[in-house]
Amino acid sequence: MAFPERFSNLPDYAFPRLRKLLDVHPAGGEPVAMTIGEPRHPMPAFVGEVLAANLSGFALYPPNEGTPELLAAISGWIARRYGATLGPDRIMPLNGTREGLFDACMALCPETKGGKRPVVLMPNPFYQVYAAAALSVGAEPVYVPATAATGFLPDYAGLAPDLLDRVAVAYLCSPANPQGAIASRDYLADLLSLAERHGFVLLADECYSEIWRDAPPPGALQVAAETGADPERVAVFHSLSKRSNLPGLRSGFVAGGPQSIARFRQLRNYGGAPLPLPIQRVSERVWSDEAHVDENRALYHEKFRIADQVFSGLQGYRTPEGGFFLWLPVEDGEAAALKLWRETGVRVLPGAYLARDVGGDNPGKGYIRVAMVAPREEMQRGLISLRDCLYG
Repeated sequence: MAFPERFSNLPDYAFPRLRKLLDVHPAGGEPVAMTIGEPRHPMPAFVGEVLAANLSGFALYPPNEGTPELLAAISGWIARRYGATLGPDRIMPLNGTREGLFDACMALCPETKGGKRPVVLMPNPFYQVYAAAALSVGAEPVYVPATAATGFLPDYAGLAPDLLDRVAVAYLCSPANPQGAIASRDYLADLLSLAERHGFVLLADECYSEIWRDAPPPGALQVAAETGADPERVAVFHSLSKRSNLPGLRSGFVAGGPQSIARFRQLRNYGGAPLPLPIQRVSERVWSDEAHVDENRALYHEKFRIADQVFSGLQGYRTPEGGFFLWLPVEDGEAAALKLWRETGVRVLPGAYLARDVGGDNPGKGYIRVAMVAPREEMQRGLISLRDCLYG
């Protein structure tokens, strides 16, 4: 039987690769998982109450475009957070942002660009769904280094003009996964201007937007509104997974221009699944509450204070501006992750598993990603073990 070749260039997903690498019994103490970015802080206390009050909604087909109440709650949050006013025709709820980030290429990437194969830009390292989305529509994924030399953000403007003319879609994650870098207002304004000049759509993955150290990161919608950019040039993606410690709720949204959102909705009519009504009711309440978000952020502030103490004086260590990962320099990420697991029972992710080789170079090879999601005492124990094993 013949199968499509479009995904043949994708490596194994990061976590199956990690399981193969760490398929040995550790000699260390109690294992500490610091690999997957699965929040483990308490979810909002009211979630169970709202869900229980709306269980009958599981007996109904939910509206494809989202309930008016949920759309209003999301619109209200966008206005409070970013100062942008969006009507319901510019928002669509998602089953988590991974669904939307993948479907975005299907909905918005044309078959050709200027008579040529379209290009999808993405930072390198990157969230792996970006590459799969590009390949699914026959586009050419182009991996743009996001290293210390570029402030851990991709320099899209530095690409050749003839390549930029083929770009249909450009992904950006801010705060960045895995490095925690934040795109400034100027960076976003320049990128939106680049999108206008070369006719592509910016897909802004802002899942970590509410986990920051010093100041709230600017958002692409906010900068688009401030600069008067064409609303069809940008779509943003947000989630309740990190902001509200609800990864299992699978609830987020995409917001963009009305034509873009219409395309998203049309695609879902045929090949997607709207959020169940009880989940929409819970989401409505969660987007309307900021107290639990402030409490969550304070817990991460304390964790990064501990990390700063543990790694004080370590050459190359930097406190990330946002998100909940450490991006730690090592000689070889795979070797470091295996050594750490064997000797201490601490599991981390090799940085190379989040990046692609380009020209014989993998910008993640010399790093490990450490998720700061475990309870405080467990996390502190893991960080100390990591420091003593790899840097002692």
